[in-house]
Amino acid sequence: MRSIIRWCQVQWDRALAIALTVLGAIALIIGWIGISGALVPSQQLPYIISGGIGSLFILGVAAALWISADLHDEWRKLDRLEEGLRTPPPASP
Repeated sequence: MRSIIRWCQVQWDRALAIALTVLGAIALIIGWIGISGALVPSQQLPYIISGGIGSLFILGVAAALWISADLHDEWRKLDRLEEGLRTPPPASP
C-alpha cells in the first residue's frame, strides 16, 4: 500500500490520467445507459451533452496528462545524458 502511495506522489500526472480515464469511461457508460432508455430525442439531448461530450473532454484531459508524463520522462533522460556528457572522464594513472 505504501508503494502505491509513493508511486502516486512521484507519478501524480499518470495517476491523475488513470483516474480521469476511469471517470470518463464511467460517465460515458452512464450517458449510454441514460440515452438507451429515452425514446424522444429531446430527452436524449441531456445525456448526449453530459455523458458524451463531458466524457470526451475528460478523456482528452487524461490523454494530455499521460502524454505530458511521457514527455517529462524523455526530458529527464535527456538531462541525464547531457549531464553525463558534461562530466569529464576520470583521469588515467
